[in-house]
This record gives sequence, structure tokens and C-alpha cells, in this order.
Amino acid sequence: MKINLPDKLYYSIGEVAKAFDVNTSLIRYWEQEFPIIKPKKNKKGNRYFTPEDIKNLQMIYHLVKEKGYTLDGARIALTTNSKISETVTIIDRLEFIKAELQKLKASLAERDSE
Repeated sequence: MKINLPDKLYYSIGEVAKAFDVNTSLIRYWEQEFPIIKPKKNKKGNRYFTPEDIKNLQMIYHLVKEKGYTLDGARIALTTNSKISETVTIIDRLEFIKAELQKLKASLAERDSE
């Protein structure tokens, strides 16, 4: 899944939930279930996620929502398989390349019709 977040040091839970198209409660639940998610908290208790947290959430999302893993299965996969991070990165790159190729194809088709 390709998420659109601006380059920042920290993201609020609302920004993260919106980027993943999930509820904030799911982000908080994953935080409890997966020890690799460690957002910073201010004095009020507001969560602020780092880009590293976003990458980890992206891996969890990929396993649970896209691949259909159970939470236990995703937890095991995250702790035993370091290639998942590489796989998610490759999938993101391929999605970007596909989108760019589709833009080029549309542009060429438009040019040919003129």
C-alpha cells in the first residue's frame, strides 16, 4: 500500500490513521500488539509517530490487511523474517513505477489521438 505523508519528523495519530485509511483505534491497538511500534508521547499523552514507526505500521498493514495474516502470524513474521521490509519497499517501488508507466501510456495515447 502506498501511503501519502509529507516528509516530517513526527506524525500525529490522526495523520497516520488517515494515511492508512483506518481508525485511530486500530493504530492504538496495533501499538499494544506489536512492540516495534513505539510512538513518542507528549505530556498530554498524544502519540507522535516517527518515519520508522510508519515503516513498521506499513509492514503490519501489509501482512494483516493485504496478506490476511492473523496478528499472531504477523508478529511471528515480523520477528523471524527481515525480508518483509525489503518486500514492502519493493512493492511500493513497483506501484510507483506502474503509476508512472500508466501516466506515460495515457499521455502517448492522448498525443496519438491529436
